[in-house]
Amino acid sequence: MIQGIDYAAVAPPLLCAVAAVAVLLADAFDVPRRWLGAVTSLFLAAALVAVVALTAGDRRATFCVPSGLRSGGPRSCSYVTDDFTLLFQGLVLAAAIVVVLLSLRTIEVDDLPAGEYHFLLLSAIVGALALVAARDLVTLVVSLETLSLPVFALVGLRRRDGVAAEAALKLFLVSVVSTAIMLFGISLLYGVTGAMHLDRLSAGLRAVPSDLKPVAAVGAVLVLAGFAFKVAAVPFHFWAPDVYQGAPLPVAAFLSVVSKAAGFAGLAIVVGLGMPSFGHVWGPVVGALAAVTMTLGNLMALRQRTAIRLLAWSSVAQSGYMLAPLAVGERRLPEAVAATAAYVALYAVMNLGAFAVVAGAQKPGSPQIELDGFRGLARRDPLSGTALAFFLICLAGLPPGVMGLFAKVVVFRAAVAGDVTWLAVVMAVNTVIGLYYYLAWAVRVFGPSGEGAAARPGLAVRAAIAATAAGAVVLSVAPQLVLSAVAAAT
Repeated sequence: MIQGIDYAAVAPPLLCAVAAVAVLLADAFDVPRRWLGAVTSLFLAAALVAVVALTAGDRRATFCVPSGLRSGGPRSCSYVTDDFTLLFQGLVLAAAIVVVLLSLRTIEVDDLPAGEYHFLLLSAIVGALALVAARDLVTLVVSLETLSLPVFALVGLRRRDGVAAEAALKLFLVSVVSTAIMLFGISLLYGVTGAMHLDRLSAGLRAVPSDLKPVAAVGAVLVLAGFAFKVAAVPFHFWAPDVYQGAPLPVAAFLSVVSKAAGFAGLAIVVGLGMPSFGHVWGPVVGALAAVTMTLGNLMALRQRTAIRLLAWSSVAQSGYMLAPLAVGERRLPEAVAATAAYVALYAVMNLGAFAVVAGAQKPGSPQIELDGFRGLARRDPLSGTALAFFLICLAGLPPGVMGLFAKVVVFRAAVAGDVTWLAVVMAVNTVIGLYYYLAWAVRVFGPSGEGAAARPGLAVRAAIAATAAGAVVLSVAPQLVLSAVAAAT
């Protein structure tokens, strides 16, 4: 069988793959570091333009096989660019451009190998772009590993830093275990249904004999556990705080936003397209994971005294909110997926903005920034201080950070509409807990200056702060831009 390739459909990840090879070759010829960053940003912008161009056309699919014996029958495709795919590809690329801006200063200060850094970052982005377009289990796993493997090296790229090496090893071991668990689950699902494409898997699970339903249920739960590792859901979260602390700060931002967004997109694709009929199995599991994740994340965030670890535990708690809508199972599943996608999109803007301010405040040779170091930041640097306070208010879900409020309302509504009222109550309690540490940090920004004051950001970091702040303001004024786009995409 000879397959044709729709190069327009695969243009975004293809451009990023070409860029990865280009920056590696350019580095071999001693091209200046700044130029490598410019080339990376240029290719990412071109990939984003390709995504925008694809939104104007119809749904495209490639790497397809006939669904039946006759070639004229419906096809099952491994790579699909529908509205859902394009939404998340646009989100991944926009966030990746901000990460590149944050990386320019880090590469100089930490003396990181620029060619390797940008190559690994672009390779991980290729995996994220392919993951959100994957429609069979093999492509999902390969894309997930393409996203994960370069990140191990990025985390440990400061070769003489023991903390970074330890963080990279922890991330590697956790990822290997999660992949093994996911592959075991996939093998059970394949054994029961004989299908790898998600449309065939869904049909197979609906017709599975009663004596094989327990096997299929175990497979579904194991696949879910594999994704729970990737999105740092409790009890698979233990790698996140140490990895965020040991990694270069832009890499931590990448893990918190880009990697998490791709992981949740993959999870939504699997449960929404491949296993909806087993919602009565994975729905309660997701609900329990969501409740424990948001509760432990918020409680641990209360104890943190450094910015990175607070953001790490906050990111764990936010994963709980993102998981909550999917607890509805098969009931009102499209609305649940839309709620999760909307929360991911809004969270990406405000969390990436907070990381941008922290990256600009980080002093050379000082990886840890105490929260007290942000005292008086609004007076010393009005742009960074005001932006940080606004991002924290958004994360807390308080006006004028209306985007954060809308994000929480969306997931509350999805949980209540899906008859998971108990989880909505847990979310309400956790929202109140989160208010304390977000507002306590924001108050420090407007207080008197203290010891260990934060540094001033450079031009590239200021551009990242300004871009994310502008996005947060626009989405707080008109959150329906994201909500309507997500509703159409799902």
